Amino acid sequence: MARKVAVIGGGIIGATAAFYLSFLDSNHQLAITLFDDGTGQATKAASGIISPWLSKRRNKRWYALAKDGAAFYSKLVADAQLGLDAYQQTGTIVTRRAKDALEALYQEAQIKVAHTPAMQAVQMLSSKEVGQRLPFLTNRRRIFVKGGAKIDGAVFIDHLLSRAQQNGVTLKRQRVTFDARGAIETTDGPELFENVIVATGAWMKGTLEPLNYLVKVRPQKGQLIDLTVSEHQRAGLPVLMPESLSDMIPFDGGKLVVGATHENDGGFDLQATSAAEATLLGNAKTFAKRLSANQITDVRVGTRAYTDDFAPFFGHLPNNPNILLGGGLGSSGLTTGPIIGYLLAKSIVDHQLGDWQRYTKPVSQYVI
Repeated sequence: MARKVAVIGGGIIGATAAFYLSFLDSNHQLAITLFDDGTGQATKAASGIISPWLSKRRNKRWYALAKDGAAFYSKLVADAQLGLDAYQQTGTIVTRRAKDALEALYQEAQIKVAHTPAMQAVQMLSSKEVGQRLPFLTNRRRIFVKGGAKIDGAVFIDHLLSRAQQNGVTLKRQRVTFDARGAIETTDGPELFENVIVATGAWMKGTLEPLNYLVKVRPQKGQLIDLTVSEHQRAGLPVLMPESLSDMIPFDGGKLVVGATHENDGGFDLQATSAAEATLLGNAKTFAKRLSANQITDVRVGTRAYTDDFAPFFGHLPNNPNILLGGGLGSSGLTTGPIIGYLLAKSIVDHQLGDWQRYTKPVSQYVI
């Protein structure tokens, strides 16, 4: 009889976990159900950059997870047969305000690229070379490019869930919680599963509250804007990661994404605001002064989950190895989420919890 497995949450962790549960279950021993209503989901509202190598963060566990998470994408893209509309490796341009800071970062990059194959190459660019790569920029400071990629969160999730469903995963569009005995409360009544992966982001508090656990995560509102730059813009443009300003992510077809905001007082509010729109456009105009508000086609809003130490966590629920958790991704979710989902799924398929201390503190640090 098939072992019943549930995934609660269809964001970056949950969608990857559901796909890999079905992909790795070659003997069809699992009956997999994913529950998600999509409300406020950070991943579907996000477009992001997969390029963690030169981050200013000095958390060693986070960097190990982000570094391996970026490298993991080549496997995920191949396994799930993802197209360029979901994930595209185009390179990343990084800026620094001061010339000496840029030079120091370039030296750091040269050291890292020697033992980080996913970076591919590092190059210092002239103003002319920057303009050749991102023609809509008007402020072309001396910046440099390294290996990197961009991802459309909504397309990425849709593709993964479609692949998972083709592999036999049942998708139920509903929000669920546990009851006091550990069953999942569904619209059809309580249902017991042998293994559960909980990946409900900022909503994890509510998911686990009936089990008398306190989850130490907080919600953060994030907004992005989409602009039309040029329908004739060439394909495969690199992304821009400016120092202390909003990322700029050009997609094929003339779409430019700018964002995202980090609004700690926004909570679960999903209303777009004119203030955020103006801030994001102003940040973009620092590098592309010809942009205007009438080019904005959409404002997207999602809710991230943050921990007190800004680090993701994953593993099993304290005192219950059959319930696995992954969360607290913050703004690095598109980079760290897929590898977390894969590791959680693999542990269920293999009937063996992994040793993940190089990536994360114990779950008991965040769930008590």
